[in-house]
Amino acid sequence: MEITDVNQYDLRYDLDESWSPAWKPGYEQTVHEVTVFELVTDAGISGVCSTSGFAARMDYRELAELFLVGEDPRRIDRLRERLAPLNLWGPRPWHFEVALWDIVGKDAGKPVYELLGGDGDPVPAYASTGERRDAERRLAYVEDRVDEGFEAVKLRMHADDPAADLDVARRVREAFPDLTLMVDANMGWSVPLAERRQWSFREALAVARELEELGGVAWLEEPLDRHDYRGLARLRGKTDVPIAGGEFNNGLYQFREFVRQESLDVLQPDAVLATGIENATHVAGMATTHGLEFAPHTWNDGLGFAANLQVLAATPARWCEYPLEPPGWVPEARDFLLEDPIRADDGSVKPPDGPGLGVELDWELVREMDQSSGGPDDR
Repeated sequence: MEITDVNQYDLRYDLDESWSPAWKPGYEQTVHEVTVFELVTDAGISGVCSTSGFAARMDYRELAELFLVGEDPRRIDRLRERLAPLNLWGPRPWHFEVALWDIVGKDAGKPVYELLGGDGDPVPAYASTGERRDAERRLAYVEDRVDEGFEAVKLRMHADDPAADLDVARRVREAFPDLTLMVDANMGWSVPLAERRQWSFREALAVARELEELGGVAWLEEPLDRHDYRGLARLRGKTDVPIAGGEFNNGLYQFREFVRQESLDVLQPDAVLATGIENATHVAGMATTHGLEFAPHTWNDGLGFAANLQVLAATPARWCEYPLEPPGWVPEARDFLLEDPIRADDGSVKPPDGPGLGVELDWELVREMDQSSGGPDDR
């Protein structure tokens, strides 16, 4: 089998309702931007992957062709090494590794998780919020999620003064004493063209100590920069609240560094952003070996979510992140490019069980929305 072509589709989906991501202070999101890559083979099988957000504005097709056309997509280890220079020149190679696995799974007629030794059992999910909200609106959100069967919710904490967000967390804990809470500070990375103030070590420790008093907090996510291995280790040693991170760390060696320096309690790679599918399972093995928790990041688009669900189904992960912040960020908007959105049922998510990534793109919509010059109809 040989890759014969690479197609790129640039999509802009107008949201029915705008929303304000906590990690982009002052920004109102009205569209969901996604770039889909299609790797075409001479066997009549195509593999797909995607990137979303700011990265979806770039043209990567010719660069991907340089590394992939003429290669056997089943030689994933070789192509992962061949794609490594993309970390210097363009998109991270993990997007394309996901598409290679999609081809391999479709060729075998099995979902990727089955090829990796996993199963299709539903994974307990936590509802992952995206906005900072006042206490009354957040309490209403949590009540809706509990009614839907969720047993855990992740709150965002990104105010200039953490006291406001801590107050929301306290109110949620008082109203829902048995609910598992996760807290995400989003201090691990910066957003292009967005001004954000990062916490100092002292501020991060103060927040962690407050969360200790709150109780029932599964983890504090990204309280410091993603490369501050020593700072994270120091923070971890001074609090009982587990410290989590890794969604934008790049490659297996950075997760080895988390483990070596004892920086994190919870390793959170994203198959699309951080490791690819296979290396994500290796990170899960590191977590098991060293007594840590493994909880992949999933906040991207429907294809990225599907890729991470394949990882979740092939590892002993305890939680699936389920991004949900209505009315702006709902399954229909998040997964608009899929024929069927990925939904939670009674607080759990079942991994897609079709061949490859397990999902089908709405190709009619993708081609209708494509704004690129890299699709097959534009050549």
